[in-house]
Amino acid sequence: MVDNGMKKKLPIGIEDFVEIRTEDFYYVDKTAMIRDLLNAWGKVNLFTRPRRFGKSLNMSMLKAFLEIGCDSTLFEGLEISKETQLCEKYMGKFPVISISLKSVDGADYENARSDLCSEIGREALRFNFLLESGRLTETEKGMYKKLVNVDPEHPDYFKMSDDVIKGSLSVLSSLLQKHFGKKVIILIDEYDVPLAKASEGNYYPQMVKLIRGMFDKALKSNESLYFAVLTGCLRVAKESIFTGLNNPNILSITTVRFDEYYGFTDGEVRGVLHYYGLDNKYDAVKEWYDGYRFGNMDVYCPWDVISYCYELTGNPDARPKDYWSNTSGNDAVRQLIEKSGNEQTKSEIEALVAGETISKEIHEDLTYNQIYDTIDNIWSVLFATGYLTQRGTADEDIYQLAIPNREIRKIFTRQITAYFNNMVRTNSKRFEEFCEALKTGDAEKTEKLLTSYLYDSITVRDSTVQKDKKEILYHGLMIGILANVDNWKAKTNADSGDGYCDVKVEIAKESIGMIIEFKYADNARLTEGCKDAIAQIERMDYTRELKLQGYHTIYKYGIACFKKKCKVVCEKDNYVLDE
Repeated sequence: MVDNGMKKKLPIGIEDFVEIRTEDFYYVDKTAMIRDLLNAWGKVNLFTRPRRFGKSLNMSMLKAFLEIGCDSTLFEGLEISKETQLCEKYMGKFPVISISLKSVDGADYENARSDLCSEIGREALRFNFLLESGRLTETEKGMYKKLVNVDPEHPDYFKMSDDVIKGSLSVLSSLLQKHFGKKVIILIDEYDVPLAKASEGNYYPQMVKLIRGMFDKALKSNESLYFAVLTGCLRVAKESIFTGLNNPNILSITTVRFDEYYGFTDGEVRGVLHYYGLDNKYDAVKEWYDGYRFGNMDVYCPWDVISYCYELTGNPDARPKDYWSNTSGNDAVRQLIEKSGNEQTKSEIEALVAGETISKEIHEDLTYNQIYDTIDNIWSVLFATGYLTQRGTADEDIYQLAIPNREIRKIFTRQITAYFNNMVRTNSKRFEEFCEALKTGDAEKTEKLLTSYLYDSITVRDSTVQKDKKEILYHGLMIGILANVDNWKAKTNADSGDGYCDVKVEIAKESIGMIIEFKYADNARLTEGCKDAIAQIERMDYTRELKLQGYHTIYKYGIACFKKKCKVVCEKDNYVLDE
């Protein structure tokens, strides 16, 4: 275990700036964002970034800095503290309304609407001093009471009419301005979650109408608004919920301004690793969690870096793994793969997984009820949500897209494998014919059916290995098929004879064993590849263990592959163990 002494704690799952600063957690200083925002803010500022890139923490930071009654010691020693004039003008000078729509995720409209009421009501309760304000009339206090109308039998349930919900942020703004004599700052985190959930739950039109009404009053016609900041994953089309809003300041993953404030830069990652004595893990962290490009900045996923460092401080031998996919269902990747019926899309996915780039026109304005309607929309969603990133410079709306890193590549390959296995199960006739051909030594039929699987599958080419090891792909595909066979024991890279064969199959009930060796046939020299495979089986005595176990029938398969073509040769051993 790494001796951390009195090191700061790693903030696993903590998105509250005040908690991080007061409870001695490690903090990567992003407070210069406050300076840049205050020097160049629009009336309404929308930041779109993938999940787990620090959106909520930055919103918490803004609230802690701007809100009346803030603790200035939270910012001591941080970058923003150097900006004395900005601090004097803005720090602790504004009433701040801060809500997160992350939890507005009901399975149906009524539950989602209830979630929204609760979020608004809880935030309004923070300002219960308004009921005692000498600057508000009784009518205005009555308006406030409608925002905190709690059901006595269900204290977590707030009852509001649609009109009250739509006017809630606007009304609260006007009351706070009158009480404090200052215009209000509105922070809305994860603004698009209700729309995403509504699309999944088939109540999108109702939720759009409700959110549009609330945003219209809070962000467009709100005279008490100083400025607003919103965050989300997607840049929802203006006509969807921002109708009539003049020139919102859109700061997406393609925008250069603020590009270093979401995600960790290379220098910040080196700093974290050095602080915890993990400098020797830099290459692994870079390979797995780097590769995203926002604006002109290359960044790492903060969630992954912090999670892996946390694991390493308990186990120095811990290997990198996929932390990101555990926070989402990876629906966009699954949708792409399930819609990859044409050869063009298949070849593009194969190129991406192999570490190559593809050229695509990207549309940043989307509506959630249409994001999976077409392949073109899905490419845009994958880009916006971080599964793909840009390489080089875009030509207007045409981007060179790539998978960012090894972690995301693993997500793709896992979804591809799941799709392929499902395809195998759903075509039971082909599956049964393939297994029957394989266990009877029918090389011609095995070759025909394996070729059909290759053409139907999305090939996961591994560009990180040498050319003579590309057969790894193909015996992986074979294992994917055989994993669906009851009473067959199939193992890849099996210890056998004087080495490790590609695939070993045991059908104990029928006393049948198989050794399957693959060769990647450069320049499509398939016949030669099959001969080499059979020769390797014999030279390395791969059938030895099967013979010692008493299998009477043993098939030696040599399979040569080139892209989506293959040739199969089979030799049969009838073996009886000496008494």
